[in-house]
Amino acid sequence: MKQIQIKHLFPHVNPNSISFIQIMDHFTEGVLITDNKGVVLYFNEAQAKIDDLSADYMIGKNVKGIYRVDNDNTPIMKCLKAKKSITNFACYYRTHRGKLVNSIHNVFPIYSEKRIIGTICFVIDYSMLEQTFDAISKPRRKKINPALNSLTDPIKRQLKENGTRFTFNEIVGKSSEFLKVVESVRQASDSPSSIMLYGETGTGKELLAQSIHNNSRRTVNQYVAINCSAIPEHLLEGILFGTSKGAFTGAIDKPGLFERANGGTLFLDEINSMPTGLQAKLLRVVQERKVRRVGSLAEIEIDLKLISSVNEDPYQSVKTGKLRQDLFYRLCVLFVQIPSLRERMDDMELLIKYFLNKFNISLNKTINSISAEVLELFHKYHWPGNVRELEHVIEGTMNLVKTGEILEVRHLPKHVQNFDNQLNHWSSKTQPLTSSETVPGQQLNVVFPSVAQPISSNSPGKSLDEIQTETEIAFIRQTLATFQGSISKTARYLGLSPQLLHYRMKKFKIDRQEFVV
Repeated sequence: MKQIQIKHLFPHVNPNSISFIQIMDHFTEGVLITDNKGVVLYFNEAQAKIDDLSADYMIGKNVKGIYRVDNDNTPIMKCLKAKKSITNFACYYRTHRGKLVNSIHNVFPIYSEKRIIGTICFVIDYSMLEQTFDAISKPRRKKINPALNSLTDPIKRQLKENGTRFTFNEIVGKSSEFLKVVESVRQASDSPSSIMLYGETGTGKELLAQSIHNNSRRTVNQYVAINCSAIPEHLLEGILFGTSKGAFTGAIDKPGLFERANGGTLFLDEINSMPTGLQAKLLRVVQERKVRRVGSLAEIEIDLKLISSVNEDPYQSVKTGKLRQDLFYRLCVLFVQIPSLRERMDDMELLIKYFLNKFNISLNKTINSISAEVLELFHKYHWPGNVRELEHVIEGTMNLVKTGEILEVRHLPKHVQNFDNQLNHWSSKTQPLTSSETVPGQQLNVVFPSVAQPISSNSPGKSLDEIQTETEIAFIRQTLATFQGSISKTARYLGLSPQLLHYRMKKFKIDRQEFVV
């Protein structure tokens, strides 16, 4: 191909007056320029956002000292070594400051008089690319840009081959308590320390465990998970530690999950359900970092990230003997309690939107909203299955809703529809407050809004709904004041669950602290 110079394109313009650096400053793609040793000479704003590193920090440093990758996996160093372009190179790397980045690199050598003097690297942020693909239906993806679509395959393949589906990018929520949990495990992702997750069923323990793995340098190796309650005791030992030929009739040399996860992450779900005899053997493996197959005397060294989970209070499990105390303290170097959905109702709208979008794609529908009645019922419902139950309820309901319709109460499962009736039944069973639970010298004296006002054509008065709302607010506020802000006592007096009381206080913008003495 004939080389075209600037002076041929713009014969009336001085080539020296054209600043390509200013142009690259405004690129939406990341741009790096290095010398022939890999030292960064230029670093645009887009690349600074991708890597979460400033240009001042980058310039003058070698790429090998900035990115936690081997020379063989660094497209810039590959380009310098091969002295040729490296294109459509999918990178999954971690910066020196710890940020994990998915990106696609196109690196070109820069020549001066047939001598390579550096490289220029253009970077496409994969996460942004992935979001774009997710917004487009699968049939259209191939039509739009099949070559670009194929560029994501190495990363998608890596995430699939390492045994995971989730990263921190898939986590949905804005609740402060939940975000604290996410941030704590994110910080500990690359640490070798064991992590114990405590949460009810459906709170996202598996999601967090996989995200931890994919946010660590171990992501290139296997993530292996097992539910300790789902495997019979006589099989669990062999599954965990492996078997040796001749150990028992039919036994063969077979690696266990510890060996399979070597170099990666092992997730032991519901560890509190593991037989105590097997817990003692597990303790030895955790302490020694060596595993011995059933029927073998040889020990195999292991190096892995150990994540465990419990679905009930571990301290109570230790007290009752279900969980060995010494094993508990070995596994909970970092102890993380995941809030239930009831404790993170601020996330309800976000989760609903996320699942609507998800199942619109998988079910080929366009259902973009739910009724106000459904939203209120979702806030009232106790969600024993937590986020997983919410996901299943929305998925099941969307199968019954026609495209373009709004998801309404009549579409919901019967046990959710009838929850209000269950609450009323529960309320009728509650015990009245005793005299010892009331505040001495105080009694409820609610002043209800006056409705006995003359009606005129110019002033029609308040609607029935407005009067009911005012009355409800006044009653809740007066009851809270009587019990000095106690949620449990107020809820019992009003015949509500504490959860439903919290919801109504949030709805009416009632702050409990106003009534705490």
